[in-house]
Amino acid sequence: MKQQISILDRTAAVIPAFNAASLIERVIQDTSQLLPAERIIVVDDGSSDNTYDIASAAGTTVVKHPKNLGKGSALCSGLNKAYELGADYAFTIDADYQHDPKEIPHFIDHLENTDADIIIGNRMSDIKDMPRIRILTNRFTSWVVSLKAGQKIPDSQSGYRLIKTSLFKKLRIVTSRYETESEILIKAAKLGARIDAVPIKTIYAEEVSSINPFIDTIRFFRLVIKSLFW
Repeated sequence: MKQQISILDRTAAVIPAFNAASLIERVIQDTSQLLPAERIIVVDDGSSDNTYDIASAAGTTVVKHPKNLGKGSALCSGLNKAYELGADYAFTIDADYQHDPKEIPHFIDHLENTDADIIIGNRMSDIKDMPRIRILTNRFTSWVVSLKAGQKIPDSQSGYRLIKTSLFKKLRIVTSRYETESEILIKAAKLGARIDAVPIKTIYAEEVSSINPFIDTIRFFRLVIKSLFW
């Protein structure tokens, strides 16, 4: 338990948020059961609702984009802020409650046992509530990313992660949308990072996903082509 507390004392949480007012307060409340509010970093990615006001009122560290730049840009802004705050590790947690903050200890336990550089929350052992199109795309993209990374990554599209901030600072991220999550894994692996996974629950709320299956698939393939020259 002492080791867990020590790691959490050096850990932040990054929550990229776009028009997330309906659920962001619940995500913050549950995350604050394990991390202090000032180390919960909400990146308001150009929201038109009161996401910023809710996050500010909760005492979190809020980074505000003047316009919507994409999830990848929001993640990068948040991870850079976590590094600036002196955090050695940072969780990335979605604002729509598809990630349960109560599962944070599972990541910490795995980190204690492995000292991995990135730990991904793996939903693929619990797919009964996952839409079929998500199952197929997750399996395919995870297979491709695993090939590029040279190590098994069972759920490359999961945004629930724990990452060493010093590793992230070494990555030169060039994308700004959902493909950024794959870019981080591929570039980290090329630097020799160890990428592990822990099982997590698959949660789908009533929120409408902002993923565009056609456009974001094209972006993913563009990323794969670019990675041939890294």
